[in-house]
Amino acid sequence: MTYPLVAELAEAGIPVTVSCRVLKLARQPYYRWRNAPVRDADVLRAYRINALHDAHHDDPTFGYRYLADEARRAGWRMSRRTAWKLCSQAGILSSAQRRRRGKGKKAGPPVFDDHVQRVFRADAPNRLWLTDIERHEALLNLAVVKGHRSASVAAGV
Repeated sequence: MTYPLVAELAEAGIPVTVSCRVLKLARQPYYRWRNAPVRDADVLRAYRINALHDAHHDDPTFGYRYLADEARRAGWRMSRRTAWKLCSQAGILSSAQRRRRGKGKKAGPPVFDDHVQRVFRADAPNRLWLTDIERHEALLNLAVVKGHRSASVAAGV
């Protein structure tokens, strides 16, 4: 906020009009600030953050919803959305946070055992790989072979 600078310059004898013009400020908000330097909304916000902080100090595992309820019991009315916003701005976090799923997860062990233990490497680019035929019980004793030039072929075993 540059209004304290304008006030200091006014005390030093520089007119407020000149200071506001140089700092590219409007004069009316400066005079409004001079009459009430701390707004009522800022005071209310500070009291609400203090109530949330006190509730968080009593039980650090509470999230913003419970903190809002505790602040309401202490006499400070606010919605849960307001409590979330104030907690995030003030850095009030629950000590018991949920684990995030998905992102940042390390890969676990392979789901299946590698009984064949073959190392498949391509000798050259754009080469065709063929694999063994195996029996699938789910396919009613049929082995399915996919040809590389034709459609799939089913053979009875």
